[in-house]
Parts: sequence; C-alpha cells; structure tokens
Amino acid sequence: MKPTTLARNGVSAEMVELIGRLIDLIAWPARRRAMGDVTMALLDGKRRVAEDVFGWNRKAVELGIHEYQTGIACVNDITARGKPKTEDKHPKLLAEIQTIMEPHSESESSLRTTLLYTNMTAKTVHEALVQKGWPEQSLPSVRTISNLLNRQDYRLRTVAKSKVQKKPTKPMPSLKTSEA
Repeated sequence: MKPTTLARNGVSAEMVELIGRLIDLIAWPARRRAMGDVTMALLDGKRRVAEDVFGWNRKAVELGIHEYQTGIACVNDITARGKPKTEDKHPKLLAEIQTIMEPHSESESSLRTTLLYTNMTAKTVHEALVQKGWPEQSLPSVRTISNLLNRQDYRLRTVAKSKVQKKPTKPMPSLKTSEA
C-alpha cells in the first residue's frame, strides 16, 4: 500500500492542527502565500491534499503557490465581481425613466435637500415603460426599477402634503339686549 503524502513527509496530526491554527492567524493576502509555502514544503505541492488535510480552497492554494514561487502578490479586483447596475447596462432605459418621472416629481418645499418627491410607484413606472413600447421581457423587474429610482434620488412619497382646509368660522352674532 502506498503511504500518504503526510506519512511520507513525517507530518503528524498535531502538526497539521498547529499549522491550520497558525495559518488562520495570518491576514489575507499573506495567508494565501503562507498556504502555498506549507503546501510546497510539506505536501509536495499537492493542492488536493491541502484541501483534504487543512480544508483550504484548492484555487487559493494554487494562487498561493504561484505567489510563493514568484514572490509577486496577486491583486484581487473585487469591484469587477458582481453584476453591473441596470443604469450601466441600459442607459436608454434610464433616460426614458427620467422623462417619465420629471413631470410627476417636485423638490421639497423647504428646499433643504435635492431629493425629488413623487407620487409614482415603481410599478406605475414599469407600466408606463410598457405603454411607451418597451418589451416587457427586456425590462427589469419592478423591484429593480424601485432600486434604480432610489439610486437616482427619487423618493417614492406623496408629492405635496394635502392640508385640510378648515372652514372659516363665522363670528357669532352678538345678542344685544335692548333695555327699555
């Protein structure tokens, strides 16, 4: 029977536990490089064994090995991950939404902020876009339109507060007593 990589290199279970705890104390991206160093020194560069023994991500170990061998730290572009915003994907849609919203929006009466208040909901905007000829399949969901309106500083509230007009009270006719 073929001995395991750990047995062949003389790595005990206590040593595996100690290495795992020490690597967890190191901050990224230095941790990735240390994982590569341990994998090269103790596991003969076998990423799958590092995944099984230490529970490390195989891709992270592979990148750590490259960083360890070259001495160059790789930079993660976290901002490139994730989906692009709707207004970036469909600038014509954003312009169309703004033309729909402008007649129904007004700024705050005291002008303390630049927010625009409107009485149109995202569902109403979605329906208006469909009426203007946009195919419903190409439109984002109502929730996405709501998020887009919030990012564009449209606040979905009533346009103006309706104040109840009180009827003017008529003065009571004074009762004059005539003295005779």
